[in-house]
Order: sequence, then C-alpha cells, then structure tokens
Amino acid sequence: MFTPRELTPAIEAVRTEHAPETVVLDCDRDFETLPAARAEELGLFVDGLEPASHPDDWLPEDAPELLVRYAGEAFTVGLPGDGSVAWTRQTTPPAVIVKARVEGTPEPFLEFLLAEAIVEVGLEIPEAFLGFFGEEYRALDRATPLDPAGTYQLAAALYDGWQGLLTRPVFAGWETGDHPELGAAWADAGSRLEGRVAGLPGAVARGETEFPEATELACGAIKHGLELPAPFAALDTAAYREHGASYAVRWAEKTFDALE
Repeated sequence: MFTPRELTPAIEAVRTEHAPETVVLDCDRDFETLPAARAEELGLFVDGLEPASHPDDWLPEDAPELLVRYAGEAFTVGLPGDGSVAWTRQTTPPAVIVKARVEGTPEPFLEFLLAEAIVEVGLEIPEAFLGFFGEEYRALDRATPLDPAGTYQLAAALYDGWQGLLTRPVFAGWETGDHPELGAAWADAGSRLEGRVAGLPGAVARGETEFPEATELACGAIKHGLELPAPFAALDTAAYREHGASYAVRWAEKTFDALE
C-alpha cells in the first residue's frame, strides 16, 4: 500500500532543513481516514508506532462518528479535509503520505503541497484540529448554530488558518531565497484564490456559500497572505497566532452573534 517516494532536490532540501528524519511515502489508494489495519502497515517503513487518543470529554455528544473514531484508541491516520498530502507524528520518525488522488496534479503545485506538509511536521504542531482545540472544541460547538458536520468543517478551517499563520513566513521566504520554484508555486496558488476570497461576504449573504465553506476558503488564503474581508480578517492576526484555540472560539462567538 505504501512505497517510499523519490524526492526532488528541492523537496529533499526542505526536508533537511525542517524535518530531516521524516519518511515520505506514496499511497496506492485515496483515503480520508486510514483504518487501523491499513495504518499499521506504516510500521514497515518507520521505527515505531505511537497511536494518539483524545479524551471523550473533548467531544460534544453529537460529534460525527468519524471524529469519535479518530479520538479513540485505535491507530488511525487522517481526517476528511486533510487534502492530497497527509502527515502524522504518530510514527517514529514522522511520516508524510502522498495520496493516490494527486494523479494529474500539476507538478509545481504538488511539490508545494509536499513542502508544506514537511514544514508543518517540523513545527511539531497537532496533526488535526481536535488536538488544536482540545477541550475548547465543546466551546466552539456551543458558540455556533451549526450542525455537527458544520462545526467539524469550521474547526478544520480555523485550524488550517492558524497553521497558515505559522507557515506563511517560510513560504514567503522561498520566493527570494533558496527555493524560488516553490515560492512561485505558493504565490500562484494564492493568486487563484484572490477573486473568490474578495467576494465571500456577498456570497454568504446571498446564500450561495455556507459559512463553514466560506471560512474554509478564507483560512486557506491566510497561508498565501491574501487580504481578507470581514469577519475573516480578524483571523489574520498576531493575536490568533499567539492565543490559538481560545481566540478562535471567541471569534466564532462574536461572529455568529453578529450574524443573528
């Protein structure tokens, strides 16, 4: 199911700089969450497995079943919304996994996705939003009128935005630094989002875009340094970078109060 991926010189350099022990693997199938039986096959390529679990009281009673399974003791990797390249620190050393869905992805953008995952691994941050929010996930659930799936999507988006605040300085430095080709791919991906991000408030007001989807797009744009409209601009701040989950919950409370 997994095979070691041959890295280009640029990606090898990023790995050496940010997460030198990381194993990069191709997966022969697409997935959202790898069940335990499949995830354990990673043991063939790493020195050890260290399954993570999270307290039951972090989750609302109506949390989606997939999130309940992820929080449990079984060794699973990945959650819906992770994208085409996933990573985990539940292995020693950490692993970056390239999913089969990348077939047909333009090579420069795929290189950026790989580099992004390696940089995130090197930050030693939680590999999913549940580890980021912790017990604050219940507070986020209470702060919104969303259904469980909507809260899940919102939480994943907010975590992606916080990650973007951490990684953006690295990506921006590539443009004029040692990895101009990766910097160019980062800038190009951002330019493709600009028009969609600017029109988000109107799209939400007209009912063309649900609020979690709008937050997902806006938070994805944070890593590219795009100018965000209100209320999302409040997420592109040093305060969010510093205070993390508690700031995200307060932002959600104020935003949904204003929308009522």
